[in-house]
Amino acid sequence: MEKVVAVIMVGGPTKGTRFRPLSFNTPKPLFPLAGQPMVHHPISACKRIPNLAQIFLIGFYEEREFALYVSSISNELKLPVRYLKEDKPHGSAGGLYYFRDMIMEDSPSHIFLLNCDVCCNFPLTDMLEAHKRSGGMGTMLVIKVSAESAHQFGELVADPITKELLHYTEKPETFVSDLINCGVYVFTPDIFTAIHDVFTHREDRANIRRVSSFEALQAATRALPVDFVRLDQDILSPLAGKKQLYTYETTDFWEQIKTPGMSLKCSALYLAQFKMNSPHLLARGDGIMNASVTGDVFIHPSAKVHPTAKIGPNVSISANVRVGAGVRLISCIILDDVEIKENAVVINSIVGWKSSLGKWSRVQASALLQINICQSTLRIL
Repeated sequence: MEKVVAVIMVGGPTKGTRFRPLSFNTPKPLFPLAGQPMVHHPISACKRIPNLAQIFLIGFYEEREFALYVSSISNELKLPVRYLKEDKPHGSAGGLYYFRDMIMEDSPSHIFLLNCDVCCNFPLTDMLEAHKRSGGMGTMLVIKVSAESAHQFGELVADPITKELLHYTEKPETFVSDLINCGVYVFTPDIFTAIHDVFTHREDRANIRRVSSFEALQAATRALPVDFVRLDQDILSPLAGKKQLYTYETTDFWEQIKTPGMSLKCSALYLAQFKMNSPHLLARGDGIMNASVTGDVFIHPSAKVHPTAKIGPNVSISANVRVGAGVRLISCIILDDVEIKENAVVINSIVGWKSSLGKWSRVQASALLQINICQSTLRIL
């Protein structure tokens, strides 16, 4: 029986600086979206892949920061989930190669590679079927976006019939295509040969450059480390048009989670998806025994919410939160151990860990991408 493994790149504390201040207290991959850690959503999607043997998380956070989560999710899914810490950044493809022996220990026929800070419905099983039909080394998830925003991502050109990747360029200065890379891939083990070829090519060029000490010095300042390999520039771009890489287009939602504002939007997208995949996670309330709930809402079982509170749409309430009488919550994330006192209002905001909102206080931003992040005590006298 063919086996499949999944690798999720989680980065490290030096990455994701645009996500501050939310990443000061907890690693970005463990920040809750729709009541679940960010990395939980791609992990849950991987669990639905047939014949999945293992899931690996690769990054350069300290192992202790992921130990508790990895242990609990492995028990919950009845599937080995392992965190692999890089000794230094190796690049998106280099990190995969660095742990190749562990990744290949079950002799998988296919390897999924996902970026943790991507929010989508992860159509992984459909991708795998399309990949097998194409017969290539790799298949990447792609989506059409507006021509105005395409330059922020990797733009690509694909054959409209065969779906072969014909051209790929990362964040081009001039418009190439409205089709972009989603940061979700499936490869055969041949990907390791392709990465090794980059290493070999770099070493050969370095040897040729040792003609004079001056040329060697110039080359050293320009060249990347031999073992640092980027998936986009070093693998996708050179192999485009060589019948090795193919695309699978999604018409569903897709977002990158780079800023706190995007976390609120992505939390809403995941809450909406729960209706189809995990309806038991959504709260219900009638305003009598439980608070009135409208739209998609997650309430942690340990939270205490007064029956007269009105919650939703797009609200996520974390562990040990206390919500008082008459409170109104709309489009917000309430993190662990928050107290919201009577008649307070929170709209388009993230309320940080252990914060306290006083009676009749109001925390509101005018738009989702201009959210408030409250990490203190608010009181109205």
